[in-house]
Amino acid sequence: MSNEFAIAAVTLTLRNLLDRIKAINDSDELDQLPADAKPKAEIMVTNLPLDEAYEFDKGKNQVNLFLYHVEHSAAWRNTDIPGRVKQGETGYSPLALNLYYIITAYGENGSELIGHLLLGKAMSLLHDHAVLGRNEIKNAFAVSGLHEQIERVRITPQPISLDEVSKLWTGFQTQYRLSAAYEVSVVLIESKRPAKTPLPVLTRGWGDEGVFVQPDLIPPFPTLEAIAPPNHQPGARLGDVLTLRGHHLGGSAVVVLFMNPHIPKPIEVTPLAGGTDKEIKLTLPNEPANWPAGIYTLAAVISKAGDQDRTTNQVPFMVVPVIKNIDIPALSPPAVGGFTATVTCSPQLIPEQNAALLLGDREFPAQNHPNKTDTLTFRLSDVASGEYFVRLRIDGADSLLVDRSVTPPVYDLNQKVTIP
Repeated sequence: MSNEFAIAAVTLTLRNLLDRIKAINDSDELDQLPADAKPKAEIMVTNLPLDEAYEFDKGKNQVNLFLYHVEHSAAWRNTDIPGRVKQGETGYSPLALNLYYIITAYGENGSELIGHLLLGKAMSLLHDHAVLGRNEIKNAFAVSGLHEQIERVRITPQPISLDEVSKLWTGFQTQYRLSAAYEVSVVLIESKRPAKTPLPVLTRGWGDEGVFVQPDLIPPFPTLEAIAPPNHQPGARLGDVLTLRGHHLGGSAVVVLFMNPHIPKPIEVTPLAGGTDKEIKLTLPNEPANWPAGIYTLAAVISKAGDQDRTTNQVPFMVVPVIKNIDIPALSPPAVGGFTATVTCSPQLIPEQNAALLLGDREFPAQNHPNKTDTLTFRLSDVASGEYFVRLRIDGADSLLVDRSVTPPVYDLNQKVTIP
């Protein structure tokens, strides 16, 4: 854990990082610069207050790093160091600090252009070096222990308004120069106060079982918590068995209501026998004409003798379409405007539903279907020859391309087509 030298360690590490700017004099970049933008004098990296930095040797190029503000980190203010304080012990939170630096560049003999060049190089270095490496901190100031703290030290641009900048420079009674501000966080300085470490408890209650004080917070009302389609798929096909989980689901009679915007009234489905208070199962009727694909909400109505019926909360789930056949004519060369693909699917679509064919990473909307149908046509334009996996999307519900009944999961090869 870092100690009181951590602030100095951050400043030294940043200064070592900015020292890499000096390498510009040995690079080929200078040959590409205009004559008045080439730094000829020595490049210095300093840690001076703003007024002293302005009065520094003006015959040299200078990048100044100044720590202008320190504040407590709210995120770590009352947090124990993980692993340092055990259960039952009383420790002291570290001194968590966020450091705020301002970087200013001065060109030789007052050259603004060289100053802008140096500031750009400094900002580029910090942008590409957003996290200080542990070895960098150790090499800069190992005695600080900052390189061993659990949290990494990160550099983040600090947006400050022109008014705040003006107040900062005015406070030092010096002329304003173009600057960039950064936040460096977090620095965790370990407390020197010893933690209170009482002896461990030998037994807790009768039989060392402790005392159970957790109240029963489950409300006494029928509630659905989850819907599990087969094989952990995101949706279910018609004919699949759904598992509904929750609590207080048992009763003398149970009916599950399915609701969809395209259905005038809820569809009632009776669960399979053997349901419990926490789980019931049902089979989605395989009736393609009555169950449009898309997003549904369902709720269970629980009936008990001598008591009024109770209805659970509504839970969403998807009825996904199934691609039965895809027909893409083999035309060589392809017809003008592309291919026309014909898809036979289940369940049937009603005119109000939106459908699209997903071919690889592209989406093609279905052509107009004014009547209820299980056959859709799609115009595929500007499609290169090759093999593609396809999905059918109806009202946001996609056909199941991934077969999760095997381990590891695989793509369904029946939903693969070849474009000639």
